Amino acid sequence: MIRKEEPAAAAEPEAAIPPAVPAPVGPGAATAPVRPSSPPPSVDEDDDLSGLEGMTMADLLGPEPSRRRKPDPRGGSAPAGAPPSRSVDDFDFDEEAFLAALDENEPVGATGEVVSGVVIGVESDGVYVDIGGKAPGFMPKKEACLGVITNLKERFPKGTPVEVLVTREQNADGMVTISARALALRHSWDKVRQLEKEGKVVQVRVNGFNRGGVTCELEGLRGFIPRSQLNEGENHEALMGRALMVAFLEVNTETRKLVLSEKRAASAAKFAELEVGQLVEGQVVAVKPYGFFVDLGGVSGLLHHSSVTGGALRDLREAFQSGDRVKALITELDPARGRIALNTALLENQPGELLIARDTVMAEAAERAHRARSLLRTQEQTAG
Repeated sequence: MIRKEEPAAAAEPEAAIPPAVPAPVGPGAATAPVRPSSPPPSVDEDDDLSGLEGMTMADLLGPEPSRRRKPDPRGGSAPAGAPPSRSVDDFDFDEEAFLAALDENEPVGATGEVVSGVVIGVESDGVYVDIGGKAPGFMPKKEACLGVITNLKERFPKGTPVEVLVTREQNADGMVTISARALALRHSWDKVRQLEKEGKVVQVRVNGFNRGGVTCELEGLRGFIPRSQLNEGENHEALMGRALMVAFLEVNTETRKLVLSEKRAASAAKFAELEVGQLVEGQVVAVKPYGFFVDLGGVSGLLHHSSVTGGALRDLREAFQSGDRVKALITELDPARGRIALNTALLENQPGELLIARDTVMAEAAERAHRARSLLRTQEQTAG
């Protein structure tokens, strides 16, 4: 009995059935049924592969997953299984806590900055100071002061407040290097500059000498007095340990030069007795094309030709000669440069009076000086 062929499932395409191989014919052999051949499957237009010619496997697979376009977080549907997108507003943010964290980690102490702190520890090689950073500042023993310290623990017990200068910014551990000595030196130079500006005379003690002069110490700074500026320069070795009154010749913080003079101290002391508007008397010691030099007793003042008289002056010798006694008002003082400006024109009641009645002007100088000082104050207020 021949069994009918069952129809193939509609969801699966028919598979090609190879032709049946005829069984060998022989005596007594049964004849096998011959399966009818199926027609070749038809090629649908949608299954046409002719358009794939020339394409590679990479073209067929498409771009790598890392290069595929990600879904737009601003809109559109996310791929299945992908976590939902989140915006900044979805997170909790404390602005005050954020700023406080920044302040806590802000570097403390830039090079050259003055900071205050408290001693929190002392070692044999230096002192640890809390200056408000994430790590303490370290002050080496040699930077603890201008002098020599034999016992750091006695000099810097724990809890001692100190003011120091940052000499090196923080390292990887947040520690900065600080110095009390460097800050003291800065204050010393500031004080010495002010003393020079005011034309002060100071006392120093000789602590050394060389071929060019002697050395001393002033406000913790090393000073030098040249032999030419010593009253006993020919025997300067004998000045060791002696106290001298000196004035300033040069103060240079960049080159760290502090040059002093014993000879100038006498004139500096005289400057301390003088003031603008004061009436002084002296002797003409030199006549120059630009004016007269007047000896005021240890210091010299310049009476410029423009300050001699309010009238027309054709020749300086019309007013004064070398050796004449002169009374004049001080109109300017510069102790640092050793300069004194004098004026006789302010003593005149009318311009040119000095040229025709010099003796009268000089005799009444004290009375006229009061009016002249009032004029000077008015000029200063106008200029100011």
